[in-house]
Amino acid sequence: MLSGGRAGGVPEGRWGRPLDRAPVTLLSVPPGEGPSVGVFQLDSEGCLAGSRWRRVLRNHCVHGIRERPTAPHGTLAVFGGKGLVVLELCVQGQEVSLTERCQLRQLHDWIWDLQWLVGSSGTLTHVALALGHNSVALYDYASHRTLREVHCEEKCILYSAYLAGDSWDQLAVVAGTVFNQLVVWRVADGDDDEARIKPQRRISGHDGVIFSISYLKSKGILASASDDRSIRVWDIGDLHAPCDPVRCLLVCYGHQSRVWSVRLLSDCLISIGEDSACIVWNYSGEIVQSFRGHKGRSIRAVAVHEARGWVATGGADTGVRLWHMRGSEPSGNGLVQLNFSSRRRNGSPKAVKLVDASRLLVMTDAGAIYSYDSASGHWAVVLEDANYQSYCLLEVVQLATGSVLCALGNLTGHVKVFPLCCPTESEEKRLYGGKVHSLSWAACPGRDPGRPALFASGPGGVLLWLEVSCHSSGQVASVVERGCFLLPVCRHRWHTSIAFLPQGGLLVCGDRRGSLLLFAHSTALGSGAEQETKATRGDGDSGDKPGLIPFQEKGACPLQGPVSLLFGLHGKLGVTSVIYHEGYVYSTGRDGSYRQLRVQEQQLQELRKQKPCKGLEWIEQLHFAPDGSLLVLGFHANHFVVWSTRSGERLHCVPCGGGHRSWSYGRWLASEAFAYVRSGDVFVYQSRRGPSRQHVLREPLHGREWTCVRHVGTLQACGHHGVDILVTGSEDMTANVIAFNASTRSLAPLAALSDHISSVRALALARGMWQEEAASCSALLFSAGGRAEIHCYRLLLGSDGSARSGVACQVIHVASHRLDEHWDRMRNKHRVIKMDPETRYMSIAAVAGTRAPCLFLAAACSDGSVRIFLMLEPARRLLLVAESFHHQRCVLKAETFEHRVAGGRRRHFLCSAATDGSIAFWDLTATIERAAAAPEELGGEQPPLALGAPSLTVRAHGCGVNSLHVRQAGAGRYLVASGSDDGSIHVCLVAVDTGPALPGDAEPAVAGARVLLLAASSRPCAHAAHVTGLRVLRPDLLVSASVDQRLVLWRLDQGGLVFLGSRFCPVADVAELDCWGQEERGFGCVLCGQGLEIVWCTLGAGPLQPLSGRAVE
Repeated sequence: MLSGGRAGGVPEGRWGRPLDRAPVTLLSVPPGEGPSVGVFQLDSEGCLAGSRWRRVLRNHCVHGIRERPTAPHGTLAVFGGKGLVVLELCVQGQEVSLTERCQLRQLHDWIWDLQWLVGSSGTLTHVALALGHNSVALYDYASHRTLREVHCEEKCILYSAYLAGDSWDQLAVVAGTVFNQLVVWRVADGDDDEARIKPQRRISGHDGVIFSISYLKSKGILASASDDRSIRVWDIGDLHAPCDPVRCLLVCYGHQSRVWSVRLLSDCLISIGEDSACIVWNYSGEIVQSFRGHKGRSIRAVAVHEARGWVATGGADTGVRLWHMRGSEPSGNGLVQLNFSSRRRNGSPKAVKLVDASRLLVMTDAGAIYSYDSASGHWAVVLEDANYQSYCLLEVVQLATGSVLCALGNLTGHVKVFPLCCPTESEEKRLYGGKVHSLSWAACPGRDPGRPALFASGPGGVLLWLEVSCHSSGQVASVVERGCFLLPVCRHRWHTSIAFLPQGGLLVCGDRRGSLLLFAHSTALGSGAEQETKATRGDGDSGDKPGLIPFQEKGACPLQGPVSLLFGLHGKLGVTSVIYHEGYVYSTGRDGSYRQLRVQEQQLQELRKQKPCKGLEWIEQLHFAPDGSLLVLGFHANHFVVWSTRSGERLHCVPCGGGHRSWSYGRWLASEAFAYVRSGDVFVYQSRRGPSRQHVLREPLHGREWTCVRHVGTLQACGHHGVDILVTGSEDMTANVIAFNASTRSLAPLAALSDHISSVRALALARGMWQEEAASCSALLFSAGGRAEIHCYRLLLGSDGSARSGVACQVIHVASHRLDEHWDRMRNKHRVIKMDPETRYMSIAAVAGTRAPCLFLAAACSDGSVRIFLMLEPARRLLLVAESFHHQRCVLKAETFEHRVAGGRRRHFLCSAATDGSIAFWDLTATIERAAAAPEELGGEQPPLALGAPSLTVRAHGCGVNSLHVRQAGAGRYLVASGSDDGSIHVCLVAVDTGPALPGDAEPAVAGARVLLLAASSRPCAHAAHVTGLRVLRPDLLVSASVDQRLVLWRLDQGGLVFLGSRFCPVADVAELDCWGQEERGFGCVLCGQGLEIVWCTLGAGPLQPLSGRAVE
């Protein structure tokens, strides 16, 4: 969303138009977010066609939008907090504009509701305002004055209010009081403005305060949503003459937390709550639909278009979604039991396979195959073979010609292939001396699609590639061996899935042990593997003796070993699927994760591990939809689930009993089906795929508080001006990579990193040879937080004209480190004490001047320590190499800087700040050199090095240091700025002395480098609350941010800090500030907390100007 403001505070300086991203607080026509109002343009299906945002309330959040009835243009009254503004919405084709009809006005009390009223001239020039202490004001927005204000006798704080009536004399008020009551009163009952109006009715029943009120005049019912997690419907009749007594018709419990809002419709009611659920109820109190997809812990706003059946929701995750309510027609979803055992059929079902949208095959334990037509409900016998009874594998593939091939495998090593149209025309071969462990079909790119590849695994880990040829009639012409591969030695030695790569003659195989293997079609084994090959083929005394008939004849394919192996990647429960999509390999497993990999120089390289949602511990398949969204198939407890990663919701949930059974899933243009075997019968779940049930109008970012933000760099994206790349961390345990386009003023999420098991509290970047505004760049990202956990990622960023943001982002998970795992390895070896599991990393910083392959990271820890880590990217290892408990209390911040001495030698320094207000300066040079010389020794079983004593300690504050920044101010001099809990800012100038130690020095072990304090100044009460963000833009200019929601510019001179100006930030609970840019082009500032704001500040020459705001055009 866009928001506006412009200010000067440096010579000819000004705050540029900012961009805000905050929780959506209201959805109407149009929606409101933070201080801004937006317009979404939708097509007939509800898909997004365009959007426009305008900041209108400045320092207030939008609470309500009311459209003026019968207005020729869309006249909107927008209110929130104590602010009110009237806008005109004009739509001409694809052009949308929002203009102010009256400027923002401040009232003396909070506004809970607004109603347009008919004035004395018969026009709607007045509005009635329900205020926060149970009063109603008559306001003329044209003259900007309050005409009247009346008060209820029940004078108390309100949590909600509802106004009904078209004129002042007909106005009725329903107020939700702090005493958990609904109070109904009429404005006309007051004799004069000074008298207090007696309530007509008091409605009790809720056990908590009331957050929302809705009235449906046609039914004479009133609904209220409360803190007690309930929705209550009341029979109140006409609000101007309420029933006596008012009866409670319905109490609805379905939300797991507080209910924020309720809407009454003709056939149903809709509620939203803190549990991120939007629930549709009927008037019998039953849940008709439940919409879940927003991240985090709250849906804040809802709007309904009853005629189209649309429900729009806005959440604390800053996302906006459009849902489709079901009409009276059936949804098309249904679970059918086929009653396979009720008729006289040969055997019980053991395997089931879907052929297409209307046909499925069932294999029984008696060796019989039956076909079922769902359109006619007809069963037919396909094949009966006693050789395939008791144990049998069944796999089906549909060719491009439409013909269907079936493959069977049994205990004796036989494999039978036959066309479904003519089962008697089959080809059968004995491949092994023991049972066939697994069968699978695979499509081979570049080969004749009429020659599908069939893979079979047998005893000894032998994997055979068979090519099946078919006649034009669909009959099987031949089954020929094309390759023979050997799986690694393990207990469960058979494949589960195979995918061909389109180039390089390679295929990827997943096995039952959880490993991924890369095979070349013609790579022979070495001498060691050939010995095992001979034993496996039956030349030795092995009992398996597999044999492709004729197995010993001349020309048989030699066994091939893998050219790359990732052993046990998915754990001991196995790989469930492997697919190739758009240059990457994707694998799934029963470990609840799916992985993205790539192949480089015939080696498999894991890029990322992702878990789609909580509780989905068994993932079976991935489906890439035509629109680019990813569907995840898996099992949650005893339910089969289809999960959409784009919308974050369960599309289907079938109570099948779990994944330990035969099942089959199919997805076609107009329908989906899921068939499974349970309790000796076959069940089929079918779903008609109509229009999308949900549209994401705006992508969500974080579902909880934003804790940290970093600017990565600026890219020259295709078709765009410079695009800024940001990384944000949150309490929701994720980090997001975001593209910010300054020209279009839009944010686009590029990647979500969800590897943390607790909140992400700190971020650090190592940019290496980053070139600003290049077409492609790379950076190393570190994220750290709760449970003493650090993750390292390589970000590969490049221009992509097909992407909406113009940027393509590839993330590689390089390494991770957890202190509890480290101490588990070290325990009882060096008599160390096991770390506190609640240890958190409060701040991290890449050690300035260190680069790959030996990159160092400094971390400030809640257990009172400062720790140094070594990142070995080629080995993909993150090692703890040094630590110190000097502070003896929680360390809040860490910053590093580099000092160059004569001869080009570098010295590395660390600043650490703790809760006692002290800042310690450390010389890390000797520690880093020692660790870089022998990294493996320190990363093994040896205890970490000791950092020793700091070179200098400065008592900057009397309480905790929440912000810290270091900038070079000259040769050998550095400016250190810090902000504290008490709202003060401290700035000190230090110098690095690398000369010989003086005779009186107390610390001769500093190895020739001392940090000297040259000057210091402090600004008490610089902010009214904690200073959580601070950046030195240039040696004489600072910018600070605080929980008081002020962004302030300061000038640093000989007398200390001089206030230049400030601007209000709509982001509450500001957690961090980061800045970038240059003096010539201006500085960008990004703040995070309860949302995100980006502000530009440009500098020039001229007199100082006070800060001023300007609304966004």
